[in-house]
Amino acid sequence: MSQVITRLFDSFADAEHAVIELERVGVPHGDISLVSHKSDKKHARAHVREPHDNTAGEAAAKDAGAGAAIGGVVGAAGGVLAGLGLLAIPGLGPVVAAGWLASTAVGAVVGGAVVGAAGGVVGALTNAGVSREEAEVYAEGVRRGGTLVSAKVADDKLALAEAAISNIGYVDVAVRGAAYRQGGWSHFDESAPPYADDEIEIERSRWAR
Repeated sequence: MSQVITRLFDSFADAEHAVIELERVGVPHGDISLVSHKSDKKHARAHVREPHDNTAGEAAAKDAGAGAAIGGVVGAAGGVLAGLGLLAIPGLGPVVAAGWLASTAVGAVVGGAVVGAAGGVVGALTNAGVSREEAEVYAEGVRRGGTLVSAKVADDKLALAEAAISNIGYVDVAVRGAAYRQGGWSHFDESAPPYADDEIEIERSRWAR
């Protein structure tokens, strides 16, 4: 059996650190996923692969599908971070992502078979066992410039994995959700326009440590 560990980070560097730590304690590359707003300037180190198709939906499916299909190969070449690609997820717009969560969010097609059911990040997380309330805060956090790391962890590695990322500065999702609601937010709206870069900079400044 396995459980899902999900963390939201305001800093891409912290999210990157979390992925490295999860890989270090033995969580398979194919069981780790990262979704981050594309405007984070620190993505320069991530070797992002641009989609070759100008159709956002098709490009998303191709990139995410490739990540799902070659996760093991990518992992052998440098971990899940080496598989990051630019794609479009409903409600988020262009994001930098890799792994099972991104694939499920766009309903990627791999070898003629559908990998997961499209439904955005909220649907992918709730299908994996995350509560709807938390999933909506996680998705909104990415929409506002954050980075999401989610891993499927075997029960015998759960305590080790949680300890490995416990000291990395992740967001308290309950506190952040309450702050969003105090500002007038009520739920994640896939039809809402993605945040513009200047809006994201303002949002990030609110949580800067």
